[in-house]
Amino acid sequence: MDNNLSGEDNDNIDWDTEDELEIQEIQDTTFSSCMDLRTTGQHTVRCDGEASSSSVPCQSKFIQQFVVMGFPEASIAKAIEQNGENSDLVLDALLTFKALEDSPEEQPSASPQPCINSDDSSSEYNENFLDDVYEEDSWSSDSDSCRNSAKQCYVKVESSSSSEKEQTLSFLASMGYPAEEASIAMERCGPDASVAELTDFICAAQMARAEDVYLPEDVKPKLNHILNGSGGYKKRKMYNELCKRKKAKAIFEEETIRLPKPMIGFGVPTELVPAMVQRTLPEQAVGPPFFYYENVALAPKGVWDTISRFLYDIEPEFVDSKYFCAAARKRGYIHNLPIENRFPLFPLAPRTIHEALPLSKKWWPSWDPRTKLNCLQTAIGSAQLTNRIRKAVEDFDGEPPMRVQKFVLDQCRKWNLVWVGRNKVAPLEPDEVEMLLGFPKNHTRGGGISRTDRYKSLGNSFQVDTVAYHLSVLKNLFPDGINVLSLFSGIGGGEVALYRLGIPLNTVVSVEKSEVNRDIVRSWWEQTNQKGNLIHFNDVQQLNGDRLEQLIESFGGFDLVIGGSPCNNLAGSNRVSRDGLEGKESSLFYDYVRILDLVKSIMSRHRH
Repeated sequence: MDNNLSGEDNDNIDWDTEDELEIQEIQDTTFSSCMDLRTTGQHTVRCDGEASSSSVPCQSKFIQQFVVMGFPEASIAKAIEQNGENSDLVLDALLTFKALEDSPEEQPSASPQPCINSDDSSSEYNENFLDDVYEEDSWSSDSDSCRNSAKQCYVKVESSSSSEKEQTLSFLASMGYPAEEASIAMERCGPDASVAELTDFICAAQMARAEDVYLPEDVKPKLNHILNGSGGYKKRKMYNELCKRKKAKAIFEEETIRLPKPMIGFGVPTELVPAMVQRTLPEQAVGPPFFYYENVALAPKGVWDTISRFLYDIEPEFVDSKYFCAAARKRGYIHNLPIENRFPLFPLAPRTIHEALPLSKKWWPSWDPRTKLNCLQTAIGSAQLTNRIRKAVEDFDGEPPMRVQKFVLDQCRKWNLVWVGRNKVAPLEPDEVEMLLGFPKNHTRGGGISRTDRYKSLGNSFQVDTVAYHLSVLKNLFPDGINVLSLFSGIGGGEVALYRLGIPLNTVVSVEKSEVNRDIVRSWWEQTNQKGNLIHFNDVQQLNGDRLEQLIESFGGFDLVIGGSPCNNLAGSNRVSRDGLEGKESSLFYDYVRILDLVKSIMSRHRH
């Protein structure tokens, strides 16, 4: 599947990739899962205000106003039955229904969410965008406000169309606010204002008028009307409470195993560990072969507990690659490797953006505080987006106003854009991504593939420096070379790490679904003049006991089983089939366990 790299503004990109730019979490903040007001479920609201659906007959305008707001028809019918056709009472009832429905205390299990589908499970993993975009160390001091603003559903930019403004105005009116006051609030608060900010402004203005001693009594709004009635204050409070509950539910559903902070696992070369970390491996995990399993750190609740349980109850090692390179990549690793006497790859990889991309320093504005990039993804920002940023910035002689800075920084973090000229940003080039991830230059060109496929393959790869640090303990153990079973091997991150460590690759059995990735590994193998044997399989399910028995007999067994199963159903962008390890793609984790157990069993029989 190709990534959408051009021809679309970034706001409308169809994430047709196996990566999970989990940006869609931004759309989960309000009661309508922050659907655009123009589309709700199967009902599409036309400019004339009518709702069309292939399966639903036209409703009355009274019902349509609530359908547009994202409420299900059954709830609307129930609210109307209880309160009649009174907009205020019906809206209050619907908000109450929704708040109760979304309460985490009453609904502890996650419901299906809108998602990104992928039929390509070839690469090892994907990444939760928001988890890295909001990395505290790479954000400015106002990161909290940026985070909150980024998660507002009704964020507007100056290029917002009039139809979007009309939809917001219509939404405010449906909540009971006078259209004139709503219009004034939108004008005063600016295009970036959220619905909550607009309702706050309107209610504050109404209360100020109610207390104005110079206004005639017949002009003043009644205070009790503001606080409890159609003035909307009560509905605004319910709306805000609903947003809080929705956020709490999202956090509840996204809860993961407790992650360390800082995320340095059992130690990294650049950070001091207070005391020597020691661990005792379970007896069944000791002995050949060594194994090394990787997946996204921020998986749904219970996933890492399950992974650990199936991999001999070994404690996961959570590491962020920002300690090894200039880009964040939060990953969890379970392995039975020693953790003493590790050493990093030399020369050390650049640790900051300016070290990695020195030409960018000349053009980097003082108001862009980034020193690290966020997780490198399978897609890049469009030309329309970078042109839009240039136009937004060049309209000002000095520093742009805060609202423009915020928009630009949000997009730069989201897409890892770097400054390449005066007021000009650009996405990373494939060779720059290769360098940041620790691969040799032009590594992904070896397969003769398109730029789109290069980005996709790189976005789903290991960060080589991080993995090599963990594997470095094998160098003294296998001076004459190593036999490797590489499952879900992608573009060969594990193989490249071993090679860069100076460990000879005697035999590599590489299992990878993607033909593109297999071509990349084969080309690298030839270009680096490897002397060993490279054996390719395209499906882990081909590796049954008989096949593994034949392979082990032919060269004496595996010294290392390495890989990271697909995280399509683990990553945060997948809001429909985020089924954890039971999902179609991520359930391949159990094949990793199956194969590892078979290898251990067969090799144990051969030893005896």
